[in-house]
Amino acid sequence: MPGQLRVLGLIPARGGSKGVARKNIRLLGGRPLLQYTADSAMAATRLARVVLSTEDAEIAEVGRRCGLDVPFRRPADLARDDTPMLSVVQHALRAMTSAGEDYDAVCLLQPTSPLRTAEEIDACISLLETSGADSVVTVLPIPDTYHPFWAYLQAPDGTIRLSTGAAEPITRRQDLPPAVHREGSIYVALASTVLAGNSLYGARTVGYLVRRPTRLNIDTDEDWRQAEQLFMAAVAGRES
Repeated sequence: MPGQLRVLGLIPARGGSKGVARKNIRLLGGRPLLQYTADSAMAATRLARVVLSTEDAEIAEVGRRCGLDVPFRRPADLARDDTPMLSVVQHALRAMTSAGEDYDAVCLLQPTSPLRTAEEIDACISLLETSGADSVVTVLPIPDTYHPFWAYLQAPDGTIRLSTGAAEPITRRQDLPPAVHREGSIYVALASTVLAGNSLYGARTVGYLVRRPTRLNIDTDEDWRQAEQLFMAAVAGRES
C-alpha cells in the first residue's frame, strides 16, 4: 500500500483478568504492568495516537497516569472472559470514528507482553505498508524438534499419522521449510480488514520475526513469578 498509514495504537486492559488477578495494574519492577506497554507505544514514531480500551475505572485512571488517552469506555459486555479480541478492536475503531477520527490501520498491543520495543512496533507498521498484506503479526521460529512437518496425530487405537497428510516425513532437518508461531506482542491490521473483513488477519498475513533474546507473555501466576525474577535480575545487573 503506497504512502504512510495512519495507525491507531490500541492497548486493551480489562479489569476481570482471571489468570493473574488485576494483572494489568499490578506492580512489576515497581511499575504497573500497563506502564511498559504504554512506554513502548508512546515512544513509537508510527502510531498517530495511543488509546486504552477498558471497562474498569481504576485501570482507566492508571492508564491516564501512564500517559495514555482514554477517550471512550469499553462496554461491560465486551470485557468478559469469552469476549473475542476482534470485537474489542472493532469497538475501538468505531468509537474513534464516531469521535471524528479515522484510521487506516490499528496496532494491537496487549499489556501482557511488557518487553516489546518501540522499534518493533514501527517495523511491523512499515512491513504492513511495504508488503501489501492485510496484517502483520510478530512471530518466533518453531524448533525443528516440534516442526509441523514432523508432528503426528495419534488415533485412539495408538496409530499415528503425519499432521501434514504426507505418507512419509521429511528425513533431513536441512530440508524442512521455515516454520514459525505467533509471538503475541504486536498485531497490526488494516482497518478495512478488521471492520469490513471482520478479521484481525485477513487473507494475507505477514510475520515479523522477533529477534530479542527474551520473550515474556504473562497469563498465569507462574508467568508472573518468572517476570518478577527477570526484572529483579535486570535491576541487580544495573546496580552491580
